[in-house]
Amino acid sequence: MILRPDGDGHLAIGQASHAWLSGQLARAWDPRPEPFEEVCLGALQHDVGMAEWDLDPARHPDTGLPVQFYELDRRTHLALWTAAPHKVLTQSRYAALLVSLHGTGLYERFPPKTDVPEIAAAVEAYMNGQRELQQALATELGVSDDELKRNQALIALWDGISLALCQARLPYETPSIRLDRAPGDHALESFTLDPWPFGADRDALEVRVEGRHLADPHADLSTAPVLTLRLGLVGT
Repeated sequence: MILRPDGDGHLAIGQASHAWLSGQLARAWDPRPEPFEEVCLGALQHDVGMAEWDLDPARHPDTGLPVQFYELDRRTHLALWTAAPHKVLTQSRYAALLVSLHGTGLYERFPPKTDVPEIAAAVEAYMNGQRELQQALATELGVSDDELKRNQALIALWDGISLALCQARLPYETPSIRLDRAPGDHALESFTLDPWPFGADRDALEVRVEGRHLADPHADLSTAPVLTLRLGLVGT
């Protein structure tokens, strides 16, 4: 779950909707990722493990708001990410492999700090289990390490851009791209991307994400009003 300030409350955006935004970025990206359908599906499904959890998430004990993805307790986080690739296996083995790689990539880039031996052991077991799955799928698919590293990096990049947009956390910078609010008046809430990654034949892209507006932190998420957030991306 992602919470975005929204007027008198918050917009609660499920991880699956944030991943939908990542998939929209993937489909418009230039150069086109390959294999196109499989990579776009991997982007769309990269947080599939949290889809059911976000229907009825735990609540923060202090605020009453849904617990955000980075606030999940470690055991729950590991359980969701362990199950995630298997939810995609019957759809696409390649996409399932990318989901698994995204999960282990998160743990490699942001290793959890813990003094609890059981948690450390659980993290190690998750990493070992996912690496076995990744090796088996890569061998079965006959895909190279270089290709997988390239597409894993793309999904991580789209994930970061989508999160920054959903959280309204700007500017957002990586070694390869910068996202910031667009100056001037625009019909949509708009943002610049530099360098422009969507090809010379277009100078703008509209993306969207859905969430539920929580005017009251304790409101029932299932009955809260659904809002579609439409965002504009423009070149500098």
